[in-house]
Amino acid sequence: MRSLPFDRPGRFWRGNLHTHSDRSDGALSPAATARYYRSAGYDFLAVTDHFRPEYGFPLTDTTALRTEGFTTLLGAELHAPRTEAGSSWHILAVGLPPGFAPPGPDETGPLLARRAREAGAFVGMAHPAASLLSIADAESLDAAHAVEVYNALSAREDRGDSWHLTDVLLNRGRRLHAYAADDAHLQPQDPPGCAAWVQVRAESLDPDLLLAALKAGHYYSSTGPELFDVSLTGEHVTVRCSPVRKVLISGGAPGAEVVQGEDLTECTLPLAMFRGRFFRVTVEDATGGRAWSNPIHLSPGGASAAR
Repeated sequence: MRSLPFDRPGRFWRGNLHTHSDRSDGALSPAATARYYRSAGYDFLAVTDHFRPEYGFPLTDTTALRTEGFTTLLGAELHAPRTEAGSSWHILAVGLPPGFAPPGPDETGPLLARRAREAGAFVGMAHPAASLLSIADAESLDAAHAVEVYNALSAREDRGDSWHLTDVLLNRGRRLHAYAADDAHLQPQDPPGCAAWVQVRAESLDPDLLLAALKAGHYYSSTGPELFDVSLTGEHVTVRCSPVRKVLISGGAPGAEVVQGEDLTECTLPLAMFRGRFFRVTVEDATGGRAWSNPIHLSPGGASAAR
């Protein structure tokens, strides 16, 4: 199916998928964390505390924090030994059921991710650049729906961007989506929250509809700009957005197609170099904020077979 969300029923809902509270190593209670995001204009939040023994394997229940106009998704950041460079995996699981069991003594990261997906969760590779995730690691995580391509907390270490790993995986045949997130702990030494988010297209704020839309890739990610439409016609893609200084498409081939200027709000770019591969849309505003579409796959025959 075509996964572009822009002409789907409903509207876009703004949310953060990767958040920590004082149930693990965050600064604020779940209720205070939800208030922080709700007061910033967010529509939904996933509190994803570290699912580790030192914290009692919390699956933080935020259902009581749902109000009219604001909802929550249950989830956790899952851990199991080990990756090529690190002592444990970091796996985002949003939409976990209450009672999800802790990892077994012989459960690897890939096995844990498969169990989370089978339980109904949207599974993401959390901050792979910051975790120094190798290609072999990433390929073994076969249950992932998406890669956390931008992590605002990891940006302070200059490891916030994980698009390179994502593009390599996509070129090797993995069908993955891509999301941005705060990884907010809201500790005094941390960068401010509300720096990276997803805009999920759904008919309402029903948590089940939001979760289904995430799994289907019916969203885009941003650190500032808005994407209003991405449409494919013949051998071209047309992008409509809030005012930006750059619109580019890149992905499955070296190089990119780029338009630069001031207060760009609509651009049409050729797709020929990505025929038979994939591309994504990136826009960048005057402050350096960016927004990204999910990867869009093209058939060898051209844009009309995008999926």
